[in-house]
Amino acid sequence: MSTTASIAEEPAAQRLTIVVAVVLSAMLEVLDSTIVNVALPHIQSAFGATTDQATWVLTSYIVSAVVIMPLTGFMAKRLGRRRLILGAITGFAVFSVLCGLSWGLGVMAAFRTAQGLFGAFLIPLSQSILFDTFPKEKRGQAMAMFGLGVVVAPVLGPTIGALLTDYYSWRMVFFVNLPIAAFALLLLAGELPKDKPEPVRIDWTGLVLMAISIGALQFVLDQGTTKDWLASRVIQVAALASLISGVLFLARGITEKHNIIDLTLFSDRNFAAGNAIIAGFAVSMFGAIAILPLFVQDLLGYPVLEAGYLFIPRGLAAGFSMVVTGAVLVNRIDSRLLGAAGLGLTAWGNFQMASLNLNASFWQLAWPGLTSGLGMGLVFVPLSTLAFDGIGSDRQDEASGLYGVTRQLGSSIGIAVAGAMIVRGIATDTSLLTQHVTPYSEAARAYLAPLGLSVQSAKGAAVLSAEISRQAAMMSYARIFNWLGWAALVLLPLLLVMHKPAHQTSAQMAH
Repeated sequence: MSTTASIAEEPAAQRLTIVVAVVLSAMLEVLDSTIVNVALPHIQSAFGATTDQATWVLTSYIVSAVVIMPLTGFMAKRLGRRRLILGAITGFAVFSVLCGLSWGLGVMAAFRTAQGLFGAFLIPLSQSILFDTFPKEKRGQAMAMFGLGVVVAPVLGPTIGALLTDYYSWRMVFFVNLPIAAFALLLLAGELPKDKPEPVRIDWTGLVLMAISIGALQFVLDQGTTKDWLASRVIQVAALASLISGVLFLARGITEKHNIIDLTLFSDRNFAAGNAIIAGFAVSMFGAIAILPLFVQDLLGYPVLEAGYLFIPRGLAAGFSMVVTGAVLVNRIDSRLLGAAGLGLTAWGNFQMASLNLNASFWQLAWPGLTSGLGMGLVFVPLSTLAFDGIGSDRQDEASGLYGVTRQLGSSIGIAVAGAMIVRGIATDTSLLTQHVTPYSEAARAYLAPLGLSVQSAKGAAVLSAEISRQAAMMSYARIFNWLGWAALVLLPLLLVMHKPAHQTSAQMAH
């Protein structure tokens, strides 16, 4: 694509402007994905909706975004990269405002679907533009800047969402997108070089198969917990549709020359392994981030704002790690070793969370997040550099779209599995603990004695039941955090599949 050369040859000031603009564009999408979660109970209350109905505010956005994201390369060729990203930012901003002005849940779900369609292009295009802005030996710096938007923003999203909702209104979580989008649009419109669209044939069969497969899979992951997974006929049908269309899409795509997605990208072992690792890392990272508010608010009784503040140390540590890794470490230390250290820190943070009890203080909860935050930069920056090392500039947009989908599906799997484990774990552990509490239990009597209650009394039984539920929930959360820790560690062997970038080897030899 002609944009590649033109961006790299622009003056430093202009390139910096483009960098700031695309990082802001990426922040728009990922911030919106998490900031709305905090406001969901308020939205549910405002429209008198059930919990199942309210979740469509999240599901409609995610499903539409994940279906469209793989088409980034195709759309960038057909419309031109500049036109596509400017249109995507504009559309995202317009529908953000409409979401904030919504007068009903159904209307908001429709606006969120459209918002997801436009938002799908922001992260892949931002990443590919950054890759074109920096030479290969400086891609670590590019990914550090990109990571500040993609990884740090969702970590801080719950905090920002809690502040806006608590002090203003749930509508502000949508309106806050407008100034960010306007600033990014202004910068890109003035500095991003023009490029020419290319005539590209539309593979309608591949498009339909891909949309059904990815969309149905995302629907299963989003709605599985609330609909009791395969006990629901809707989930059964969606899972079967995803499987059949996915198999047909892959079988056809191997031989179809003009497939809507270029599957030969996965013949590059760094790109294939990188996608597998980023998916697994997203499972571990976003699974923990998703259940942390439930853990500290529902079980430990933290207020919403204080629960939001817990994410600040994690976000600051992630930002620091991104900058140091991209600016200093990535050209001095083997990226595979940096990635291994990052996965280790991510796992350690989750294991630390698993070791806590019901009396955990604020800083006992914050330190594991800080540890995991440091791991984020050590994984994200080197891994992105490794994954795209062998991808040519003409395929960057498409590869970035696929990489983004993989990361999104990984986060959805982590959230879905963690949610399912909480529900089933609490039920199982409650049943297990209840078996050991009888009217003749010495432990139960000793627990109730200081309260002046007996096991036989109704109040005593109620107190015991509540404590059993709390202990069962703590056991369930500890098990989940342990599982998420191991989910990070099992990815380590995949780093051995990847080869070190040639430019990194040369730089280390020079040192």
